Amino acid sequence: MRRIKPSGFVVVALVAVVAVGGYFAMEALSKPKARTAQAPVIPVTQGSVEQKNMPVYVHGIGTVQAFKTVTVKTRVDGQIVKVSFEEGQEVKKGDPLFQIDPRPFQATLDQAMAAKQRDEAQLTGAQLDLDRYSKLIGTGYQSRQTFDQQKTSVDALKGSVAADQAAIDTAKLNLSFADIRAPIDGRTGQRLVDLGNLVQAGQNTSLVTITQVKPIFVNFTVPQDKADEIRRNQAAGALDVVAYASDDQTELAHGKVSLVDNQIDAATGTLRLKAQFDNADERLWPGEFVNARLVLANRAASVTVVQRAVMQGASGYFVYVIKPDNTVSRRVVEITDMQEGQAVIKTGLTPGENVVVDGQYRLIDGSHIKIDAPKPQAEKTPPAAPADSGKPG
Repeated sequence: MRRIKPSGFVVVALVAVVAVGGYFAMEALSKPKARTAQAPVIPVTQGSVEQKNMPVYVHGIGTVQAFKTVTVKTRVDGQIVKVSFEEGQEVKKGDPLFQIDPRPFQATLDQAMAAKQRDEAQLTGAQLDLDRYSKLIGTGYQSRQTFDQQKTSVDALKGSVAADQAAIDTAKLNLSFADIRAPIDGRTGQRLVDLGNLVQAGQNTSLVTITQVKPIFVNFTVPQDKADEIRRNQAAGALDVVAYASDDQTELAHGKVSLVDNQIDAATGTLRLKAQFDNADERLWPGEFVNARLVLANRAASVTVVQRAVMQGASGYFVYVIKPDNTVSRRVVEITDMQEGQAVIKTGLTPGENVVVDGQYRLIDGSHIKIDAPKPQAEKTPPAAPADSGKPG
């Protein structure tokens, strides 16, 4: 059989087809590689590494206690004829509260004064007779027995006058007890007896309770393992206490420790403390449960970062530090403490550096990022640290 040789046109056509196919094949292969080489950009929010004073806290749970509490009761029997205050009113020591009908006590006082006046008159006459008897006894016109009897009458009348004075004092005291006044500065509670009621001292009836809330106390407990450090620092100066509401976020007041109990509660393993607060704005109220934060010391110039920025891995704690080219570097850090939404950094970060606060769970070392505005949220921030007292942190 005779072989047919391809013509030149056919060869050129085949070469062209192969060339075009190779071009498109190379295009197809190069596009995935280009897409793979372009790393994704991950949106994050950033925070700054700061240097500031950080207080060292011991947390406790406590109860607000009134500085003074007085239950007002009657000391005499009688009918209430006047009420001089409103419930919940602020009163000062000596302000009138209740008036018990004073007329019976005034009548008793008048009677005692009249009796004293009578006995004083009798004493004056008896004393004159005694003086005359003393002059006649030496002349024989008066016997010694009559003189002695007269002297006894004078002494008896002196005793009666003294008893009358005691009765007058008692009547005056009872008359003053009929005017019931505030024994302390404070706020009145609910009125327990209304106008017109008959009250008796023997029934031990409460009329109203007055509580002094400025200043005020907070009793709270802390773990026993902090007892030695608390006593040591308290000896150098009264420790600061910050009272927070039950949500542990709303700051209520600042105070000072006034008492460290003299024993550990063996049942709970806690130490009881008492702190005094000025409470000028009355944000603390007797009986209220509060969270107490005892400031043991103050760490001066501490390196801090938002606690959310710190992550924990197999090698310990780490953060993602933002580089100027908008890439991140994973950096291992050493943590001294975490409190109030802040992490105190011992080593690994420098003040002024920027770190990733949110969005770090998608990152790896070298990831490209896009910095978004921070998300609005109610983040707990620590209160202003007290002035450095020089105590060790």
